[in-house]
Amino acid sequence: MSVQRLPTAAFAHRISLPPEIGFLLAEGVDAQRLIRAARDAAASGTDAATALLNAGLLDETAYYRALARKLGAPYLDGPIPFGLGLRFPDSLVAGLAPLAPGSVAPCVLAPRGRLIAELLDAPRRAAMPAITSPTHLREAVFAAIPGAVADHAAQDLRRHRPEQAVPHEPASRWLLLLALASIAALCLFALLPPPLARAVTLAGQGLFLAMTTFRLTAPVIAAPVAAAPVDLLPDAELPVYTVLVALHREAAVVPRLIQGLAALDYPAAKLDIKLLIEADDPETAAALARIVLPARFEVITVPPGAPRTKPRALNAALPLARGALLTVYDAEDVPDPGQLRLSASLFARLPERTACLQGRLVIDNAGDSHLARAFALEYAGLFDVLNPALARLDLPVPLGGTSMHLRTRVLRDLRGWDSWNVTEDADLGIRLALAGYAVGDLPSATIEEAPARLGPWLAQRTRWLKGLMQTSLTHGRRPLANAYRLGGLEALCAAALVPGTVASSLAYPVCLACAVWNFLVLEIPAAPSFADNLAAGFAITLFGVGFAAMVLPALVGCTRRGWGDLAQSTPWMPAYFLLVSLAAWLALIELVRAPVRWNKTQHGLSRTSRSGRLPRRAS
Repeated sequence: MSVQRLPTAAFAHRISLPPEIGFLLAEGVDAQRLIRAARDAAASGTDAATALLNAGLLDETAYYRALARKLGAPYLDGPIPFGLGLRFPDSLVAGLAPLAPGSVAPCVLAPRGRLIAELLDAPRRAAMPAITSPTHLREAVFAAIPGAVADHAAQDLRRHRPEQAVPHEPASRWLLLLALASIAALCLFALLPPPLARAVTLAGQGLFLAMTTFRLTAPVIAAPVAAAPVDLLPDAELPVYTVLVALHREAAVVPRLIQGLAALDYPAAKLDIKLLIEADDPETAAALARIVLPARFEVITVPPGAPRTKPRALNAALPLARGALLTVYDAEDVPDPGQLRLSASLFARLPERTACLQGRLVIDNAGDSHLARAFALEYAGLFDVLNPALARLDLPVPLGGTSMHLRTRVLRDLRGWDSWNVTEDADLGIRLALAGYAVGDLPSATIEEAPARLGPWLAQRTRWLKGLMQTSLTHGRRPLANAYRLGGLEALCAAALVPGTVASSLAYPVCLACAVWNFLVLEIPAAPSFADNLAAGFAITLFGVGFAAMVLPALVGCTRRGWGDLAQSTPWMPAYFLLVSLAAWLALIELVRAPVRWNKTQHGLSRTSRSGRLPRRAS
């Protein structure tokens, strides 16, 4: 939308507009647009320039050209000749960058918000900075120092908190040490006298039973899928909210994604939506270029670099987040329109220690295949039963990769995500717990699409389990120190949900075969004393408890969602977890051979939609 110079003198003396947009009357901008922006700004408690641009009432470039004319400053719209002192992210956070000697001005400024009104009210200076738009400044900085951007995105956590990042050493070294320790433990166990060996066996069984208890306790803790009545914050009290969406080869779902983000019930002036794409993905870039996006949407091309992971892309955008709160969505997500407003209202009432709220992820294409059906059951048990219970009990929560809502300040203090961890969400949940923060439950649904075929499902699950292995190795380097920081019950929970998930997935087929053979085929002999029968009794108990832990959360999750038809498939979950075990063994191999390989999941393939909110693809 370009600025048209039209006679507006008749309006100028009658309309009282904020200074940051009032000068546009003389530029010929339609007065009604400016009045609407002023009203929106007053209602949302923000400046009128942001309201004008974020609502798409005026093109960003046109606005900043007009501002430069009003200020009598040069406007830069081509290559920017930066001088010494250009830094990422400092120059972009300040909106100010130095220019090379001999340039049209000493520096270039991309003002936002109330700074614009201050510039307009200030007396004219001899050395006026050049003006450009925030988007052009960011693109120019990324083009000028791509290495610095890529280095920050990949290495900031390793540089400042190396003990919380994936180790530099090859995974094979750590796995070899773990294998040697396991062999030594088994040899030592074999040398123990029978009474002591029995005691060690019982202790191990008791530990496993205690770890399984987390999954069995969760269903009895109330966690309705709909939020209890909450006094939602009015627009003027809502904080600015940043939404990050990492896209890679997602051209097919771009229209649906933009439609879902545009439907969010949140003041446009307080939205900061950043769509992150890779430099070698022209298809997604072209799909986004075909849509006219208002200034609240920002398309950021992440500079090339290693590793090629989602968390690296998120880290490139994190320093530029303008919101006090931040969330991450995936390309295929369809969040509830009221999710951001509910999250902001809950955060306002919660203590600062609650740094994150985890939304409910709901698989919507369960009718696509038996595999998608099992995936939907698994998610129902995880996001509608287990995670809300952990949050209620103030225990560590391995986060989902999407719809986790965070206090931006806390996330920056933690140095963002681990770019080298391919399950960065679960790792972030553990790091939040280690830093003393709590995760709360956000009873708001985000619709997701599950892989319906074995190949894509296996690739995705392999990546997830490989990331849990990376997380286990990362935080297992200092087990006693981390257990002390977490506390006893919290450490047991973290161990059950991260390394415990990996270990149980790897051992599941062997344990299942042994249990079936010993308990269902062979006859269990009765020992003469209670103590001698205790180990067998514990084993039988664990066999039953393990099956209950697989089935019960999914069954309760279906009940809470009203999915009676899906609940009928829960008895098949033990068979589904054989596929999870296959993925775990593939993840172990990939951890050694390709530790940071990101197995991409293709989206936009759903053929069914339970809610009707996923577009259906013809079979």
